[in-house]
Amino acid sequence: MTTYEAGDQSREYNQYVYTNFVLNNSETKLTRFIEPKPFVPSSVEERELRCNEIITIQAMGLKKRLEHIGCKTAVIGISGGLDSTLAFLVTLKAFDYLNLDRKGIIAVTMPGFGTTDRTYDNAVRLIKETGATFKEINISVAVNQHFADINHNPSKHDITYENSQARERTQLLMDIANQENGIVIGTGDLSELALGWATYNGDHMSMYAVNASVPKTLVRYLVKYYADTVENQQLSKTLYDVLDTPVSPELLPPTEGQISQKTEDLVGPYELHDFFLYHMLRLAQTPAKIFRLAHIAFTNQYDDETILKWEKTFYRRFFAQHFKRSCLPDGPKVGSVAVSPRGDLRMPSDACANIWLKELEAL
Repeated sequence: MTTYEAGDQSREYNQYVYTNFVLNNSETKLTRFIEPKPFVPSSVEERELRCNEIITIQAMGLKKRLEHIGCKTAVIGISGGLDSTLAFLVTLKAFDYLNLDRKGIIAVTMPGFGTTDRTYDNAVRLIKETGATFKEINISVAVNQHFADINHNPSKHDITYENSQARERTQLLMDIANQENGIVIGTGDLSELALGWATYNGDHMSMYAVNASVPKTLVRYLVKYYADTVENQQLSKTLYDVLDTPVSPELLPPTEGQISQKTEDLVGPYELHDFFLYHMLRLAQTPAKIFRLAHIAFTNQYDDETILKWEKTFYRRFFAQHFKRSCLPDGPKVGSVAVSPRGDLRMPSDACANIWLKELEAL
């Protein structure tokens, strides 16, 4: 969490007292409860208080940034998914704190090759029901032109096909922000940053990232809290449908009108990744210990092979993708775990995961 100080070479090491002991290597049976969702309070009352506090912290952080730079316009891309929905709700609250007209929030929906009717409709309803300025830009023509420019076959649905869409959307948001003298609000969450599940210079980039220290498991509860407490029943209904929608970047064409690309099928369950993240960064536990705790916490949900598979994925991605975190936009810190390079996680981008993976391979 901080930078280590250099050792004091003048210290008198002979002042230490040495004690002999024997370590019992037998495994102790754990009988205590292991919380499978360490970021989410199990008590409903405590959870609601936490949700209210976190949304307030996020909104106050954005309020401060807008005040500091004298900005009265925010630009945000709305996909109809969880993260952009939370970022949008936070932006609404920040504008209310500042007594600014919500028309100053330019909410842009940018349908593309993978957009489904469900997410599109939810995005449109979300914007129109809250009084923000609605803007729609279909990115298909621009991305196809880009494919022609770089000589990419649009029928080849590879990483170039996907990332071209993400970067086109970010370029649009940035340029609209320039037109309107505003800033782009980032939507990516802590879990995505930990895994590097973001397109570099695409959704990875913004001018203020309000969700940067909110893990995915908590994002869901924050949106649910807002849905439960908002007076607008139509908005609440829309938010509940967003909650029921599978997590997806929607960059691949849908199958029979349904989302074909589900994030958790590709990188693993977010509840597992958030568990690994919490125990690694907050409690500094080893991979073997985290595996043992996960085995107990998720005993009725995942078998050992599944847990081990995704824990290896977590460590591989966490280390390999740090270069995306080392140049993150600013954002508010809402809890005890964060990956900001400005104090919370100081590690070189080329740090090697071998030691951690070796321990997991031994299991």
